[in-house]
Amino acid sequence: SFLPKSSAMSGAAEGGRIIHYGIREFAMACAMNGMALGGLTRPFAGTFLVFSDFMRGAVRLSALMDLPATYVWTHDSIGLGEDGPTHQPVEHLWSLRAIPNLQVIRPADANETATAWRIVMESNKPAGLCLSRQNLPVIDSAATSDVSLVSRGAYVISESSKAPDVILIATGSEVSIALSAQQTLESSGVSTRVVSAPCLEWFDAQDAQYRESVLPHAVTARVSIEAGIAQGWWKYVGSAGRCISLEHFGASAGADKLYSEFGITAEAVVAAAQEILN
Repeated sequence: SFLPKSSAMSGAAEGGRIIHYGIREFAMACAMNGMALGGLTRPFAGTFLVFSDFMRGAVRLSALMDLPATYVWTHDSIGLGEDGPTHQPVEHLWSLRAIPNLQVIRPADANETATAWRIVMESNKPAGLCLSRQNLPVIDSAATSDVSLVSRGAYVISESSKAPDVILIATGSEVSIALSAQQTLESSGVSTRVVSAPCLEWFDAQDAQYRESVLPHAVTARVSIEAGIAQGWWKYVGSAGRCISLEHFGASAGADKLYSEFGITAEAVVAAAQEILN
């Protein structure tokens, strides 16, 4: 059904442009492909990240046909809370990153989200924005609004006090956790760089010089932080690194409780970094 006249949205009409698909995620993605092929509009649609499973065939075709379809997948981790493991994505981020030609973007805060949206709208590629359900702090850094940095896919969001002893690499809601861990490590004399990596596809497309500037080979002490399976993170942290991840399904509880119980915390990041260095 189209947005009804009863909607509070200004100018709403039955022939409006917002379509309520209900629990028809695959049909929604198929319709987006059709709209993108028609070329008269730029389609985007949203649902929970876990339901990207239902959309996968159409998402794959978006990538195969190089269509500018934009998927907004929310509730992107165990942070969605009490709905429990049926609705909590665990394997989905890396499952989607496995699709060629799909930009999978997991922004760290409101500013990085807005910047990523601009980048996506200025391209003609299929993309999926993976957003949190829980509230996230707005990071005190101009970098998150810098198109020239965010468009690189991964960048130094907070530099170490001197040449880094350890590099923390995080996405989405876990970037603020990495920044908290950095404060603890720096206070104990461990020089710590934090890298926000909203889109690994963009980062992998950068030249070797830029990638080396963000993740220098000489710094083998690396920790990734993402509330999902680690899988592809080993490519970035290396055999000497550690992954703060979730290698099992979630549970029904509040976001803070789940992050604490499953060890996706600043304390766990600090412990992992110290383990590598020791």
